[in-house]
Amino acid sequence: MGYELDFSVVWEHLPALLWGCLGTLGLALAGMTLAMGIGIAGVFARGSNLAWVRRLVIAFIEIIRNTPFLVQIFFLYFALPSLGLKLSPTITAIIALGLNGGAYSIEIIRGGVQSIHKGQVEAGLALGLHKGQVFRLIVLKPALRAIYPSLTGQFIMLTLTSSICTSVAAYELTSVAQRIESDTFRSFEVYFTVTLMYLAISWMLMTAFAAISRQYFNYPTR
Repeated sequence: MGYELDFSVVWEHLPALLWGCLGTLGLALAGMTLAMGIGIAGVFARGSNLAWVRRLVIAFIEIIRNTPFLVQIFFLYFALPSLGLKLSPTITAIIALGLNGGAYSIEIIRGGVQSIHKGQVEAGLALGLHKGQVFRLIVLKPALRAIYPSLTGQFIMLTLTSSICTSVAAYELTSVAQRIESDTFRSFEVYFTVTLMYLAISWMLMTAFAAISRQYFNYPTR
């Protein structure tokens, strides 16, 4: 018996799917905010004079980068309650995304900071610029320009990775799609639409980030 397509199911549940898109973006934004905080703190910690602090950061990076995200989120959601710490699905998802993104952000930000030669800072001070101007004009913008593509790519990756958060019942697009599919048994229609939605989200983010890059990080032209 042939399978007859019926996209009316998708149309009926379109508002729920759109809310799921917002849930996905919300998780990604919260996770990336946490990841940036971890990244900045991790860069300072890696430059610490204390060897054990540097080793701790390196161990964190290696553990996160060499274990599956699914295992990480399962550890937070299912293992931590054994130690008396129970987290909601949303908080678990945000922390898992933040830790995962943070491990990569540490290396991205560190690379940007190291790309600024000390001679440039010394030259700025020699020209009479105060430290605030040196940081803003000589360190901050060039460093951001260097790491911007990697950071935006990491944000898009976290946005797509958030689909795994459905495994702990966090509210996002894939979890909404699963509920609709279980109610309607229209797997092809639902997941075909969700695939297009993820593509649209990625395209919109890439377009927005490219516009920001052209506005603020392009080198001046004559």
